[in-house]
Amino acid sequence: MTFPGKFNDSLMADQLHNVSLSFLVDDLQIRQGGVAANICFGMGVLGGNPILVAAVGHDFDDYRLWLEDHGVDCTQVHTSTKAHTARFMCTTDQEQNQIASFYPGAMSESGELDIAVVQSRLGGLDMVLIGADDPEAMIKHTNTCKELGIAFIADPSQQLPRLNSDQTRAIVDGAAFLFNNEYEAQLIEQRTGWSHEEILDRVHVRVTTRGKDGAHLTSRDGLDIVVPVAQEKSIKDPTGVGDAFRAGFLMGLEWDQSVERSAQVGALLATYVIETVGTQEFTLSKTGFLDRLARAYGQQSADDIRDHLICHHP
Repeated sequence: MTFPGKFNDSLMADQLHNVSLSFLVDDLQIRQGGVAANICFGMGVLGGNPILVAAVGHDFDDYRLWLEDHGVDCTQVHTSTKAHTARFMCTTDQEQNQIASFYPGAMSESGELDIAVVQSRLGGLDMVLIGADDPEAMIKHTNTCKELGIAFIADPSQQLPRLNSDQTRAIVDGAAFLFNNEYEAQLIEQRTGWSHEEILDRVHVRVTTRGKDGAHLTSRDGLDIVVPVAQEKSIKDPTGVGDAFRAGFLMGLEWDQSVERSAQVGALLATYVIETVGTQEFTLSKTGFLDRLARAYGQQSADDIRDHLICHHP
C-alpha cells in the first residue's frame, strides 16, 4: 500500500508508548514476494538454478509455476494442509519509509524441512542461505549445515527481534557469510555480546548493507571494501532490494567471482528492483545489464561475468 504523506507527521515523540494510528492509502497492489522466493527468482533470472527450501500453503500452485518458469527448483518445498502461504503487508510513505506486518502462516511448519534430506535427494549442496524463518527452524538448519559441513550464510534479518542471545550466537557462529544491514549489525553485536572483531573471528565474510551508501565487506583476513550502489534511473519502491542484492551476490559466488565483484552484481540487480514496483517485476537484457555494470564499476567487471550471465525471462 502507498500512503501519500509522511509517517513522521503522525508520530509524536512523547506519545510513542500509546500509538493508535490509521493511514488512508491511495494505492493497493498484491504481488508475489517472500524473502526466499525473491532471492531464488533473482538468481534464476541471472541464469542460476536455485533450490527453494520453504514451507508454503495450499495456495502456492500458481506461484510455483511462476517461479519454475524463471529457473527456480521448487521440488523441495513443504506444502501445508492447514495454513496459507506467509504474507507480508507493507505500507510505504512518500519518503520511502515503511510500516509492515508479517503473517507467518505455513512458515510455522518450516521445522519439518530437513537440509540433510534435501542434500541426500539432490546429491549435495554448494551453499545454504538460512534466512528469516521460524526461529527453531533457523537453528535446526544451521546445526544441520554445521554437522554436515555445508557452507551456510547467516541472514536472520527480520527475525532478529525474535531471537534471544543464545539463538543469535548459534546462527552467526561458523557462517561462511553473515548478511546484515547497519541496524541489524548493532543488534547482532548487542544480542551476541560479541564485538565486530569477535564476530569476524567466527564468520568468513560479513556483508553490511547501508542503503544508498552501498555495502561494506569485511573479514578476519583484512578485507575492508565498500561497494557503492549503482546509479538508479528512478526510485519507485525499495521493497525487495535487499533480496535482489543477495541474489546477485550469490550468483557472483557461483560464477567464482571475488566477493567485491559479487557485491557489484548484487548492487546492480538491487537497482533494477528499486526502479520497479514489486519484488519480481523487473526484466533484464544481457547487453543492458553488462552496460550498466561497466558504467557503474568499470569494464573489467562486465568482462568478468559476460560468459556467465543469462538473463532468463520466458
